[in-house]
Amino acid sequence: MTTVRARLILPINQDPIENGVVTIQNGRVTSVGRWDASHQHSTNHVIDLGARIIMPGLVNAHCHLDYSNMAGKIPPPSNFSDWIKSILVLKSHWDYSDYAESWLAGAAQALRTGTTTLADVEAVPELLPQVWESTPLRLFSFLEMTGVRSNQNPKATLDQALDFIQKLPSNNHHTLGLSPHAPYSTSPQLLRLTSIAAQQLGLRTTIHVAESHEEFEMFMAGKGLLFDWLKNQRPMTECGLGSPVAYLHQQGLLSPNLLAIHVNYLATGDLQLLANNQVNVAHCPRSHHYFDHAPFPFQSMRDAGINICLATDSLASIKKKGRKLPELNLFQELQTFAAIHPTLCPSEMLRMVTVNAAKALGRCRELGEISLDAHADLIGIPYEGDLHQSAEFLVKANPVPDFIMIQGQPSLSPAG
Repeated sequence: MTTVRARLILPINQDPIENGVVTIQNGRVTSVGRWDASHQHSTNHVIDLGARIIMPGLVNAHCHLDYSNMAGKIPPPSNFSDWIKSILVLKSHWDYSDYAESWLAGAAQALRTGTTTLADVEAVPELLPQVWESTPLRLFSFLEMTGVRSNQNPKATLDQALDFIQKLPSNNHHTLGLSPHAPYSTSPQLLRLTSIAAQQLGLRTTIHVAESHEEFEMFMAGKGLLFDWLKNQRPMTECGLGSPVAYLHQQGLLSPNLLAIHVNYLATGDLQLLANNQVNVAHCPRSHHYFDHAPFPFQSMRDAGINICLATDSLASIKKKGRKLPELNLFQELQTFAAIHPTLCPSEMLRMVTVNAAKALGRCRELGEISLDAHADLIGIPYEGDLHQSAEFLVKANPVPDFIMIQGQPSLSPAG
């Protein structure tokens, strides 16, 4: 057994614990509480981290590791359609080794900035499982499916993904799921088939939806820049009939099993559809700022009881700071979000990168919290400030962890 001790434990699902201790066995938490004489005289291996905050490892609910080395390659565009065209051009010049190098670079960034669980939309599944083995990160790999521009048969697209999942079974550390890319880039048949397969096989699904005003205009009004670009590449019979969210509902995709990415633009009735179907939503603050989207409807979603988490998205849609390239850093997403919502309780914001994200991935009480039998995925952050201000520090200061543990195994310690 291992005991991790620190000045402050933030379990997330319960009150902070001063002079706290977490006991771990076989990669799971066996207890969390205050340090006392029983711990002092136990035979456990003790890791005493001193003046640090120990909290659950962060859970990044949405990312594209494949695109990490595209950071800074696409200046903020004038419209969303131009960005899609730019990234397609970039991708056309990349080969397997480019994607592998990019994936590995992104995984290393995420880990060193405090993420221990990451949900990745995988456009190049051939990278798996080799890249999995290169990192201690706990990974959810959602296999990306499109098919509109290639005119691939929807059933063949899904069967290919399901065959891959069957050959590479999931476990506690690596989980596979399905990701039809977006309403505008997939056919209604693929969405319906994905919904049926996910329900039958118990697979998590994720999809980008209502990300841009152009997508919203395409489905609501049957016009706009995205509509004009795609009208010769796909049927447009479903456009002009309602919102992207309503369209997903018609195809049977809205469910508690779904993690909807972005959801920036809502029509009347969309909130109720999301809430009634217990859909999870991932908001990506820095990507949202990059595209200069309309304000994210956070308060409306929160009031409707929707589970909201924060995520990074890919580095292809995050602005540089001067000459400095962006990193896959959830603490920076928290910092950006906190600046927009200064009155929101910091503890609630922390939940959006821990327990809320774990719920969105179907792993409540296992990830994103320090509690009995949860996975021992922990990070330690140096802190000598006021204990009552620790949550505010975490969401506003962009802290740097110097202790990282996944499944009870340290991958970074203050001694290096």
